[in-house]
Amino acid sequence: MKIPIAKALFNSHSYSEYRKLISDLLLEKKSTGDEQSEDLTHYSELNETRMNRLDKTIKITEETSLKLKSLQSEYIWLVISEGWCGDAAQLLPIINKSAIESGKIDLRIVLRDENEELIKLFLTNKKKAIPILIVVDKETGSVLGNWGPRPQAAADLVADYRKEFGVIDETLKTNLQLWYLHDKGITTQNELADIMLELER
Repeated sequence: MKIPIAKALFNSHSYSEYRKLISDLLLEKKSTGDEQSEDLTHYSELNETRMNRLDKTIKITEETSLKLKSLQSEYIWLVISEGWCGDAAQLLPIINKSAIESGKIDLRIVLRDENEELIKLFLTNKKKAIPILIVVDKETGSVLGNWGPRPQAAADLVADYRKEFGVIDETLKTNLQLWYLHDKGITTQNELADIMLELER
């Protein structure tokens, strides 16, 4: 096992611990991460509401359920996240439900800013984009693959917008949230299940 992975797992949170950490910080008007600002706290508050809703409404499809339940080996999904990250708020409830559905995956979450060594191993276009899901073989501790920071269609939406307008602004953030809303987590659960089946081949 790579040392940054082992270190991260040692300091990782379960999904419920991660949710509690964010809630407790919000009571102090704080967000996770090294940087503190009114904006980041505001995003964390929005994200908490979003995650509460998604925890209640996200459904794993029958097709995905069958795929996840067919896994033979046991895995850890180590997710790098932060409470203020809009994509993480949309994706973690789906990731959590998928892990539970499989019966073979243990979900652990770590904060990006507390795991500098780790995030540097999983940069996206040289940036510390999150969330990143790292697939770890539970038995050997070896890294088998990774996914993130967004499902492909959402990544394409961001790339196309950036190409046309040269920025990531509030309009794009709204468009992205609408994409997630309409998608209802289907694309994400499909991609994750397919990655796992691919790894078992």
